Amino acid sequence: MASPERLDTTRLQAMALAYQQSAALMAAVELDVFTAISGGATTIPAIAAAIGITPRHAERLVTALTAMTLLSKTGEKYANAPDVERFLVKGSPRYAGPWITFTKPRWERWGRLSEALKRTDEKVLGDYENFTVADARRYHAATNSIGMGAGRRFCRQVDLSDRRRLLDLGGGSGAYSIVAAQTWPQLEAIVLDLPPVVVVAREYIAQHGMAGRVTAVAGDFTKDELPRDVDVVLMASNLPQYSPELIQRVVDKAFAALVPGGEMHLVGEMLNDDRSGPLNPALWGLNEAVFGSTGVAHSEAGVRGYFARAGFVGVTVNEFVSGVLSRVTGRKPA
Repeated sequence: MASPERLDTTRLQAMALAYQQSAALMAAVELDVFTAISGGATTIPAIAAAIGITPRHAERLVTALTAMTLLSKTGEKYANAPDVERFLVKGSPRYAGPWITFTKPRWERWGRLSEALKRTDEKVLGDYENFTVADARRYHAATNSIGMGAGRRFCRQVDLSDRRRLLDLGGGSGAYSIVAAQTWPQLEAIVLDLPPVVVVAREYIAQHGMAGRVTAVAGDFTKDELPRDVDVVLMASNLPQYSPELIQRVVDKAFAALVPGGEMHLVGEMLNDDRSGPLNPALWGLNEAVFGSTGVAHSEAGVRGYFARAGFVGVTVNEFVSGVLSRVTGRKPA
């Protein structure tokens, strides 16, 4: 008879100390370790000299990064992992360093999570209700490169070659709309977001030379009337910020705004149907407690239900980023 498994605290300790890995990654980005290695500083002394720290500190950090599989080691030389080389080397068109360090100011607030979970004074949008233009600039300076990548992924998955007018709800910097308009010359897009965000969206739209075909309109899509005569509605990466009641309201409004035969795509962090995971969407839901909103983690089954109750047909769930984002799609009957 097999002896029962002996339990220990290894798994629990790993979770409790996970912040150390976050700190090591963020420090490496802030110190430009990966950029230095990509540029030829591949040994401990060379890395230390390139980033301006002592060899002892360089050895400590690089050893941790190697154990985290962010670096590989051959003899005395180090190299970036493929994803690190693509996304964390300054000068790369896919550079995502600002996004990696963007959440660092949240550490202290997450450290007070138990206090946040006792709050009863949540607001619909939590801290985002006080968002300023300066806040929007900081936010989208960090998220725009990720958004552009997500926009390219969306355009690879979805064929809008026969569509003419897209409404992007909470479109932020306009990344999805910009990429869609670049991909399909006949398509025009409207980015609808809060007034401070629209100021920043117009800057990004102009920067990409798309001001003639992508417009940004100020409004609250949970309350205000939506632009009509659109044949595509997109809502991406803001799902956990809202309660089920508000998402249902938004999907209902999107259905009404669409022309017959139009389609809606909701890209968001979604739990599986029994709400047992994945971890990433679950943590995004918990994040809303930290920021004092009424938002929660939604399941794929829940989002399918929002679409069905609104009147959409042919509702499907599609993988967008494995374990992170799903895309639910529905069509308004012709």
